[in-house]
Amino acid sequence: MRNSSAAPVAYDFAPVPPLAAPLRVLTLIDSLTWGGAETLLGDLAAGAPSAGIELSVGYLKEIDGSPAAAGLRRHGVEPELVAVDRMRDPAALARLRRHLRRVNADVVHTHLGLADVLGTLAARSLGMPTVSTIHLVAGQSTGRPSDQTRRARARMRLAALVRRRAGDRVIAVSEAAREAYLLQRWDRPRRVVTVHNGIARELRADAGAAVRAELGIAPDALVLSTVTVLRQGKGHDVAIEAVARLLPDFPKLRLVVLGDGSAREQIRRLAEPLGDAVIFTGHRGDPMAVLAATDVLVHPTLMDAFPTALLEAAASRVPVIATNVGGVPEIVQDRETGVLLEFPPTGQAIAAELARLLEDPSLRSRIGERAEQRFLECFTAARWAARLREVYDAVLIERGRPPAGAP
Repeated sequence: MRNSSAAPVAYDFAPVPPLAAPLRVLTLIDSLTWGGAETLLGDLAAGAPSAGIELSVGYLKEIDGSPAAAGLRRHGVEPELVAVDRMRDPAALARLRRHLRRVNADVVHTHLGLADVLGTLAARSLGMPTVSTIHLVAGQSTGRPSDQTRRARARMRLAALVRRRAGDRVIAVSEAAREAYLLQRWDRPRRVVTVHNGIARELRADAGAAVRAELGIAPDALVLSTVTVLRQGKGHDVAIEAVARLLPDFPKLRLVVLGDGSAREQIRRLAEPLGDAVIFTGHRGDPMAVLAATDVLVHPTLMDAFPTALLEAAASRVPVIATNVGGVPEIVQDRETGVLLEFPPTGQAIAAELARLLEDPSLRSRIGERAEQRFLECFTAARWAARLREVYDAVLIERGRPPAGAP
């Protein structure tokens, strides 16, 4: 188990150049349910002040009790429900326009399909600059049956059309996502930029031991984790196969499956023959505490634009084994900060790489330390916020109203 002997501490705020004038940014997102885009807003709230960003957040739908709101509140941002249930709500644009007028932001930043369409149109009608972030590789399915419908594909094209005609900039979370978006001919290259996400890490020295005790895992067990939604295409099947291959040689091996989703019961059935070697936690709001109890993160995805779990692992000094697809190689440097698997990932390949890491604690430690250094250099919340601030300033300069202190 990787653990720190330091006192409880929150890290992340690498220094960035001070900016002379604060910039008011309204972030609009479909909901604050469990999800990568949603939970990352709390990390952005942590890093925003260092980039001179005054952040406010509006969300359109109440789903699952809005668990991602907790991260925002922890960093002083109280999200507001604008209450737009569907694209064809006749009062939606008027409701959004009222919200935008009241907040009076310098820039409106939208996330996910409903907010991209309605938020961008409402902002355009008020003359407000807009930026939209795309969180998937174009053509990537999230594994939901609705993704394959003609209506779902039409919504994607509509969102792209609105971004192009009414928005100022499209942000892709990785170069892979940017290239795939441009291949669809949905926008012009100069309007689509890559901004890697970042996270604000909060580590406690006792977190790993506490999670192991809670989950009934022995202190000397070797722990693997998967931290991702439970749906097709995330590789839980091959991760479970890898554990089955390794158990004869590593009888104390445990796989912690963090998350929930549409394939939950199917994945549970696959894991049943392994008994208590596989532990399902469901959704948790403390993924980095689970990573503090983890020896290796396994992420054998079939596609991912820029998986947050890999950033969290790097921040926690945990080596990863992940598939060389999408934005993964923009995070993981093969044999330096983790191990990249050839596509498609197999249980045999994962087991072989895991055996090498599990047998060598010093190798795990070296890889984890290099991953942490890369995190500090590239993926902190403060650095993410600074990169976003550059995009916002560029948009305002193009609009002829540069903020004070902008380059």
